[in-house]
Amino acid sequence: MSKTHEIKAQSRKDEGKGASRRLRHAAFVPAVVYGGKQPPQSIQIEHNTILLAAKHEWFFSSVLDLNVDGTVQKVLVRDWQKHPFKQQMLHMDFLRVDENAAIRVNVPLHFLNQETSPAGKMSGVVVSHNLTELEVSCLPKDLPEFIEVDLADLNPGDIVHLSQIKLPKGVEALALHGGADHDIAVVTANAVKVEVEETPAAPEGEEKPAADKK
Repeated sequence: MSKTHEIKAQSRKDEGKGASRRLRHAAFVPAVVYGGKQPPQSIQIEHNTILLAAKHEWFFSSVLDLNVDGTVQKVLVRDWQKHPFKQQMLHMDFLRVDENAAIRVNVPLHFLNQETSPAGKMSGVVVSHNLTELEVSCLPKDLPEFIEVDLADLNPGDIVHLSQIKLPKGVEALALHGGADHDIAVVTANAVKVEVEETPAAPEGEEKPAADKK
Protein backbone atom coordinates (compact mmCIF):
# COMPACT_ATOMS: atom_id res chain seq x y z
CA MET A 1 0.00 0.00 0.00
CA SER A 2 1.30 3.44 -0.87
CA LYS A 3 1.89 6.20 1.64
CA THR A 4 -0.53 9.07 2.14
CA HIS A 5 0.43 12.28 0.34
CA GLU A 6 -1.63 15.42 0.92
CA ILE A 7 -1.80 18.34 -1.50
CA LYS A 8 -3.44 21.52 -0.22
CA ALA A 9 -5.52 23.62 -2.59
CA GLN A 10 -8.13 26.37 -2.63
CA SER A 11 -11.37 26.62 -4.57
CA ARG A 12 -11.68 29.39 -7.18
CA LYS A 13 -14.52 31.02 -9.07
CA ASP A 14 -12.67 33.01 -11.71
CA GLU A 15 -12.19 31.02 -14.90
CA GLY A 16 -10.88 31.67 -18.39
CA LYS A 17 -7.47 32.46 -19.85
CA GLY A 18 -7.23 35.85 -18.21
CA ALA A 19 -7.94 34.45 -14.75
CA SER A 20 -5.42 31.66 -15.30
CA ARG A 21 -2.74 34.17 -16.31
CA ARG A 22 -3.39 36.21 -13.16
CA LEU A 23 -3.09 33.09 -11.03
CA ARG A 24 0.23 32.16 -12.59
CA HIS A 25 1.59 35.67 -12.03
CA ALA A 26 0.56 35.29 -8.38
CA ALA A 27 2.55 31.99 -8.17
CA PHE A 28 -0.50 29.70 -8.28
CA VAL A 29 -1.33 26.81 -10.62
CA PRO A 30 -4.90 26.68 -11.98
CA ALA A 31 -6.37 23.18 -11.84
CA VAL A 32 -9.60 21.22 -12.19
CA VAL A 33 -10.96 18.25 -10.18
CA TYR A 34 -13.51 16.07 -11.98
CA GLY A 35 -15.05 12.61 -11.94
CA GLY A 36 -17.28 10.70 -9.58
CA LYS A 37 -20.77 11.91 -8.77
CA GLN A 38 -19.71 15.48 -8.07
CA PRO A 39 -19.50 18.25 -10.68
CA PRO A 40 -16.09 19.50 -11.86
CA GLN A 41 -14.45 21.94 -9.47
CA SER A 42 -11.97 24.70 -10.34
CA ILE A 43 -9.13 25.01 -7.83
CA GLN A 44 -5.77 26.72 -7.38
CA ILE A 45 -2.58 25.36 -5.81
CA GLU A 46 0.56 27.21 -4.75
CA HIS A 47 3.15 26.70 -7.46
CA ASN A 48 5.91 25.77 -4.98
CA THR A 49 3.69 22.97 -3.63
CA ILE A 50 3.32 21.50 -7.13
CA LEU A 51 6.97 22.10 -8.02
CA LEU A 52 8.22 20.20 -4.97
CA ALA A 53 5.71 17.37 -5.31
CA ALA A 54 6.39 16.91 -9.04
CA LYS A 55 10.02 16.02 -8.25
CA HIS A 56 8.79 12.72 -6.78
CA GLU A 57 7.50 9.65 -8.61
CA TRP A 58 4.59 9.28 -6.22
CA PHE A 59 2.99 12.54 -7.36
CA PHE A 60 2.14 11.09 -10.78
CA SER A 61 1.48 7.46 -9.80
CA SER A 62 -0.16 7.51 -6.34
CA VAL A 63 -3.61 8.24 -4.98
CA LEU A 64 -3.34 11.71 -3.44
CA ASP A 65 -5.31 13.36 -0.64
CA LEU A 66 -6.37 16.63 -2.26
CA ASN A 67 -7.35 19.02 0.54
CA VAL A 68 -9.56 21.77 -0.92
CA ASP A 69 -10.52 24.34 1.70
CA GLY A 70 -10.35 21.68 4.41
CA THR A 71 -12.30 19.00 2.51
CA VAL A 72 -10.19 16.00 1.49
CA GLN A 73 -10.90 13.93 -1.60
CA LYS A 74 -8.95 11.04 -3.11
CA VAL A 75 -7.58 11.88 -6.56
CA LEU A 76 -5.10 10.87 -9.24
CA VAL A 77 -3.12 13.25 -11.44
CA ARG A 78 -4.64 12.76 -14.88
CA ASP A 79 -3.08 15.52 -16.98
CA TRP A 80 -0.65 18.40 -16.66
CA GLN A 81 0.77 21.14 -18.84
CA LYS A 82 4.31 22.44 -18.34
CA HIS A 83 5.98 25.50 -19.77
CA PRO A 84 8.12 24.47 -22.78
CA PHE A 85 11.37 25.71 -21.24
CA LYS A 86 10.65 27.33 -17.85
CA GLN A 87 10.43 25.34 -14.64
CA GLN A 88 6.74 26.13 -14.41
CA MET A 89 3.55 24.06 -14.25
CA LEU A 90 0.78 25.77 -16.22
CA HIS A 91 -2.30 23.65 -15.50
CA MET A 92 -3.32 20.37 -13.87
CA ASP A 93 -6.26 17.95 -13.99
CA PHE A 94 -7.14 15.67 -11.08
CA LEU A 95 -9.50 12.69 -11.31
CA ARG A 96 -11.60 11.77 -8.27
CA VAL A 97 -11.15 8.17 -7.14
CA ASP A 98 -13.80 5.74 -5.91
CA GLU A 99 -12.11 3.70 -3.18
CA ASN A 100 -14.31 0.70 -4.02
CA ALA A 101 -13.61 0.68 -7.76
CA ALA A 102 -10.49 -0.54 -9.56
CA ILE A 103 -8.24 2.10 -11.12
CA ARG A 104 -5.73 1.95 -13.96
CA VAL A 105 -2.38 3.62 -13.26
CA ASN A 106 1.15 3.56 -14.70
CA VAL A 107 3.49 2.56 -11.87
CA PRO A 108 7.30 3.04 -12.04
CA LEU A 109 9.56 -0.02 -12.09
CA HIS A 110 12.60 -0.05 -9.79
CA PHE A 111 15.37 -2.45 -10.86
CA LEU A 112 17.36 -3.92 -7.96
CA ASN A 113 20.72 -5.73 -7.68
CA GLN A 114 21.65 -5.39 -11.34
CA GLU A 115 25.27 -4.40 -10.58
CA THR A 116 25.85 -7.47 -8.40
CA SER A 117 24.16 -9.96 -10.76
CA PRO A 118 26.25 -12.36 -12.92
CA ALA A 119 25.21 -10.37 -16.02
CA GLY A 120 25.95 -7.03 -14.39
CA LYS A 121 29.44 -8.06 -13.31
CA MET A 122 30.43 -9.49 -16.67
CA SER A 123 32.09 -7.23 -19.21
CA GLY A 124 30.66 -7.26 -22.71
CA VAL A 125 27.07 -7.77 -21.49
CA VAL A 126 24.45 -5.06 -21.97
CA VAL A 127 21.43 -5.14 -19.64
CA SER A 128 18.47 -3.34 -21.23
CA HIS A 129 15.34 -2.12 -19.45
CA ASN A 130 12.64 -2.30 -22.10
CA LEU A 131 9.99 -0.96 -19.71
CA THR A 132 10.39 1.71 -17.03
CA GLU A 133 6.75 1.75 -15.91
CA LEU A 134 3.87 -0.70 -15.95
CA GLU A 135 0.14 -0.09 -16.35
CA VAL A 136 -1.68 -1.91 -13.57
CA SER A 137 -5.21 -2.35 -12.32
CA CYS A 138 -6.09 -2.49 -8.62
CA LEU A 139 -8.18 -0.94 -5.87
CA PRO A 140 -6.85 2.44 -4.66
CA LYS A 141 -5.83 0.94 -1.30
CA ASP A 142 -3.59 -1.61 -3.05
CA LEU A 143 -1.82 0.81 -5.40
CA PRO A 144 1.98 0.63 -4.89
CA GLU A 145 4.20 3.68 -5.37
CA PHE A 146 6.57 1.50 -7.41
CA ILE A 147 7.17 -2.14 -8.32
CA GLU A 148 10.52 -3.80 -7.59
CA VAL A 149 12.20 -6.04 -10.17
CA ASP A 150 14.98 -8.07 -8.54
CA LEU A 151 17.78 -8.83 -11.02
CA ALA A 152 20.12 -10.55 -8.54
CA ASP A 153 20.03 -13.84 -10.51
CA LEU A 154 20.23 -12.30 -13.98
CA ASN A 155 22.68 -14.20 -16.20
CA PRO A 156 24.06 -13.33 -19.65
CA GLY A 157 21.44 -14.24 -22.26
CA ASP A 158 18.54 -14.11 -19.78
CA ILE A 159 15.20 -12.47 -20.58
CA VAL A 160 12.84 -11.34 -17.82
CA HIS A 161 9.26 -11.41 -19.11
CA LEU A 162 6.34 -9.46 -17.74
CA SER A 163 4.76 -12.61 -16.27
CA GLN A 164 7.90 -13.16 -14.15
CA ILE A 165 7.58 -9.86 -12.28
CA LYS A 166 6.23 -10.34 -8.77
CA LEU A 167 3.32 -7.97 -8.28
CA PRO A 168 1.88 -6.91 -4.91
CA LYS A 169 -1.31 -8.59 -3.74
CA GLY A 170 -4.38 -7.29 -5.53
CA VAL A 171 -2.38 -5.75 -8.40
CA GLU A 172 -2.68 -6.98 -12.00
CA ALA A 173 -0.63 -6.14 -15.09
CA LEU A 174 -3.15 -5.06 -17.71
CA ALA A 175 -0.98 -6.15 -20.64
CA LEU A 176 -1.23 -9.80 -19.57
CA HIS A 177 -5.00 -9.70 -20.05
CA GLY A 178 -4.24 -9.83 -23.77
CA GLY A 179 -2.74 -13.32 -23.56
CA ALA A 180 0.70 -14.87 -24.06
CA ASP A 181 1.49 -12.65 -27.04
CA HIS A 182 1.56 -9.67 -24.67
CA ASP A 183 4.02 -11.24 -22.22
CA ILE A 184 6.74 -8.84 -23.34
CA ALA A 185 10.42 -8.82 -22.40
CA VAL A 186 10.95 -6.31 -19.60
CA VAL A 187 14.70 -6.89 -19.16
CA THR A 188 17.25 -8.48 -21.49
CA ALA A 189 20.94 -9.30 -20.90
CA ASN A 190 22.72 -9.59 -24.22
CA ALA A 191 26.40 -10.18 -24.93
CA VAL A 192 27.91 -7.61 -27.25
CA LYS A 193 29.90 -9.05 -30.15
CA VAL A 194 33.02 -7.10 -31.04
CA GLU A 195 34.13 -7.57 -34.61
CA VAL A 196 37.89 -7.26 -35.21
CA GLU A 197 38.94 -6.29 -38.69
CA GLU A 198 41.79 -8.41 -40.00
CA THR A 199 44.64 -6.67 -41.85
CA PRO A 200 44.72 -8.11 -45.36
CA ALA A 201 47.94 -10.01 -46.14
CA ALA A 202 50.27 -8.48 -48.73
CA PRO A 203 50.28 -10.25 -52.10
CA GLU A 204 53.08 -12.81 -52.45
CA GLY A 205 56.33 -11.24 -53.57
CA GLU A 206 55.26 -7.74 -52.55
CA GLU A 207 57.24 -6.07 -49.77
CA LYS A 208 55.47 -4.71 -46.70
CA PRO A 209 55.56 -0.95 -46.17
CA ALA A 210 58.72 0.33 -44.50
CA ALA A 211 56.79 1.16 -41.31
CA ASP A 212 56.05 -2.56 -40.86
CA LYS A 213 59.68 -3.62 -41.13
CA LYS A 214 61.62 -4.20 -37.95
